[in-house]
Amino acid sequence: MPETHVRRRASLRSVFQATELDALLVTDLLNIRYLTGFTGSNAALLLHEGGDAHTVFCTDGRYTEQSAAEVPDLERVVDRASALALAARASSHSTRYARSGFESQHVSVEQHETLKHAFVDIELRRAPGLVEGLRLIKDDTEVQALRDACAAADRALAGLIEAGGIRAGRTEREVARDLENRMLEQGSDGLSFDSIVAAGAHSAIPHHQPTDAVLAVGDFVKLDFGATARGYHSDMTRMVVIGEPAAWQREVYELVRRSQAAGSEAVRPGADVAEVDRAARDVITGAGRGSEFSHSLGHGVGLEVHEAPSLATTGVGTLSAGMAVTVEPGVYLAGRGGVRIEDTLVVRDGTPELLTLSTKDLVVV
Repeated sequence: MPETHVRRRASLRSVFQATELDALLVTDLLNIRYLTGFTGSNAALLLHEGGDAHTVFCTDGRYTEQSAAEVPDLERVVDRASALALAARASSHSTRYARSGFESQHVSVEQHETLKHAFVDIELRRAPGLVEGLRLIKDDTEVQALRDACAAADRALAGLIEAGGIRAGRTEREVARDLENRMLEQGSDGLSFDSIVAAGAHSAIPHHQPTDAVLAVGDFVKLDFGATARGYHSDMTRMVVIGEPAAWQREVYELVRRSQAAGSEAVRPGADVAEVDRAARDVITGAGRGSEFSHSLGHGVGLEVHEAPSLATTGVGTLSAGMAVTVEPGVYLAGRGGVRIEDTLVVRDGTPELLTLSTKDLVVV
């Protein structure tokens, strides 16, 4: 949708007034996708404050046809060394691009040195995080992509459970591959990340990688997984127990569920991110299990599965309407088992919009 990208580029230009930039060289591929719609593996964008008439996109010959379809509204240059080609273009009109910024957080020291020499008679300024700052607030197009990604993951989990895919005798790897295939069958463009399937004592490892460990009766099974839609990621964690849950399993599960509800309730515009973390963490700490909640509460999600903001005790800043975040407290009992419950939500005035709709009741199979 070119009009969406035109609007995003205009929003970015409005930031230039505060930074006193004439242009910005965008080299991060996700930021380029956000601003242009291009999905290839090599590109650069020189965005001028004067408008799209002076803005130039560059990619290499592999993407001539693709870029024509995805970026129909900008001048396009074909060159393998995309950033350097745009630097040469700017240098030929150095007065127009006199103060040009670059994404210093995405550029190595060596690349910076190369760019300094390539931008002739131009003041090259560090300009980190400008596009990421815009990406914090999701527009309607982005939220719909997030909804679609979450829905594909919800359907995949429902199908896995209905088919008896989580059962004693299967391995963690078998369950993970089954779940991932179902997400693709349900319309996911790909996987947000390598799925976590952790059974028994492995469920106490926050980011366990699936192994050939065999699921057994009495096991907690933790599933942390995500689908993608049009480049946007979902992220969800749900718990299953094989056979009748033991008393300790119900106790820990209900504790985490109450913590997750408290954290979700705290997600509102103006909320301090550290306070959101604290709202969930205090529930677990109050039960005497604070040391067993070993990670931050959540993170932003969008074109990256982990992006700003950070819902953490060390997090800085406040939430705004339109941000998409996860809320995922956990309690992990080493050598025994653990619980994490995670949702993806969009910050709204009042109650946040819940995108991951799978039940948060403890599923018994």
